Amino acid sequence: MVMWGALVDTHAVRAAFDAQIRRNTRAGEPGAVVEADAGVLRWLAPGTQTSCITWSELTNDSADAVIAAQVRYFAARGTPVEWKLYDYDQPADLAQRLLAAGFVADDEELMLVAETAAIDSDVRLPDDVRLDLVTGLAGVEAMMIVHDLAFTGHPSAELGERLVTQLRRAPELVQMVVALAGDEPVSAARVEFIPGTDFAGLWGGGTVPAWRGRGIFRALVAYRAGLAAARGYRYLQVDALPASRPILQRLGFKPVAATTPYLWTPPGQ
Repeated sequence: MVMWGALVDTHAVRAAFDAQIRRNTRAGEPGAVVEADAGVLRWLAPGTQTSCITWSELTNDSADAVIAAQVRYFAARGTPVEWKLYDYDQPADLAQRLLAAGFVADDEELMLVAETAAIDSDVRLPDDVRLDLVTGLAGVEAMMIVHDLAFTGHPSAELGERLVTQLRRAPELVQMVVALAGDEPVSAARVEFIPGTDFAGLWGGGTVPAWRGRGIFRALVAYRAGLAAARGYRYLQVDALPASRPILQRLGFKPVAATTPYLWTPPGQ
């Protein structure tokens, strides 16, 4: 049992997260495949979408050879791959080794975790804002409008395709919501439910700049916490960018690890 108090038992939370999520990666969508290779676990995306290395178990002696093997694998496949690196992954210089092999670092995020029961699920919105559940393509398009305004520099075409597929094929594993001011999408977020684990993941939470500071982001956290609590999930997990960290930490989320995506793209793409 993980005990929460003034300080988080970081090692226990990491161990649960690694065992239940990272080392137990699921395909999750039609056409995706999970493969175990020497030292890594790969999630292979369908088609030409970006795949992901979700787990690695490397040493000083094995790391360079395993990284080179992954580069050769995805070069032959002709598709990009993201290596999801956590700051406790070994060896300690794994980030530098990935950079040397041609991977490019994206923005560092802070993995935050909270006990679901400890998060206030009372949704409080400005009077002129309402929440709409996403049930089809129009809702996903509204989410992508928010995404492109809230996260400039992070194109959303592939994400939108994945969300449409997920909503169509496995709607019970995700709940998406958009905050609207009249007909204008001003904030959006989703929660993903991973069967057989203690963790519900909070993803994509963002508010367009003109509507920040009015409590909408907080309301979306509360709404998703209520959904997770109703399904019996013990923990809420989020990879937070700097803008959202203070809000989440004030709500009761605790830092567990820093995580950085490292992207390798085949030459010419």
